[in-house]
Amino acid sequence: MGRMYYQDEVSQAKIDDKTVAVIGYGSQGHAHALNLHESGVNVIVGLYEGSPSWAKAEEDGLKVALAADAVKQADVVMILVNDEKQAKLYGESIKPNLKPGSYLAFAHGFNIHYGQIIPDASINVIMIAPKGPGHTVRSQYQEGKGVPCLVAVHQDPSGDSLEVALSYAAGIGGARAGIFETSFIEETETDLFGEQTVLCGGLSALIKAGYETLVDAGYSPEMAYFECCHEVKLIVDMINQGGLSYMRYSVSDTAEYGDYSVGDRIITEETRREMRKVLGEIQDGTFARNWILENQANRPYFNAKKRLEAAHPIETVGKKLRSLMSWLKK
Repeated sequence: MGRMYYQDEVSQAKIDDKTVAVIGYGSQGHAHALNLHESGVNVIVGLYEGSPSWAKAEEDGLKVALAADAVKQADVVMILVNDEKQAKLYGESIKPNLKPGSYLAFAHGFNIHYGQIIPDASINVIMIAPKGPGHTVRSQYQEGKGVPCLVAVHQDPSGDSLEVALSYAAGIGGARAGIFETSFIEETETDLFGEQTVLCGGLSALIKAGYETLVDAGYSPEMAYFECCHEVKLIVDMINQGGLSYMRYSVSDTAEYGDYSVGDRIITEETRREMRKVLGEIQDGTFARNWILENQANRPYFNAKKRLEAAHPIETVGKKLRSLMSWLKK
């Protein structure tokens, strides 16, 4: 990780005299476009013909055009559509309309790092990645705060790409919280590793294994759900607020003793070996190749796994119990 920048070190000036095309109007797209717009930046949203987001973006007071036309008018083009759709979109709508010296921006490095998009040498390639979901990027901005951002530079023919990335990050509110300088390779590989081993893959497998162990031993599915799934949020919220030490301070001494004495028996050396193997597959492109081919083949594994996971008993029990919890957002 490079240095960190704060509000008093970052100027929005570099982005103020540029037109920014935000391609996509989903979770991140709407947040970037609206935050920049309200920061005084000239924004145009690029969408495909017939996009359901078109009317929504116009209602929100933004200029909207077909992606190709938005790119033609822009100095900075931020791609905020799904990873697996970016290469096709880039080839069809962006590349033919990108002026030399333009700034091509991403919020995740996958397509650049794994060579799915290879911009011409005359194009500046940057990343601005808020470390939070789009609705948080938006709501924090509206409250006069911000979400921490990562910035990175992949190609810099103009010589000022870092300043433009920092300026963009300031425009969406990132400088209010702090902007970290990183690289495309570091952001991509750590992001994929975190998703696979801890946040999504590791956590869902841990929850299911705990649930199944209790149910198989004859305990009620409801109790297994409460203890191994429902309460995860309480623990994660405490960690989020003050780290592992605050979580340990907040739980009972019995729970804290169980943490110290059992954690390493669950995440064993074998698990760590597998984690290193997963990281190796991210670093050598194996995971990227598999995901790219999976999409080309119309996602047979992805769709089958999605169907099987949705049918897991924990989902049925969870649905029933969550319906009793009036405080949960539907």
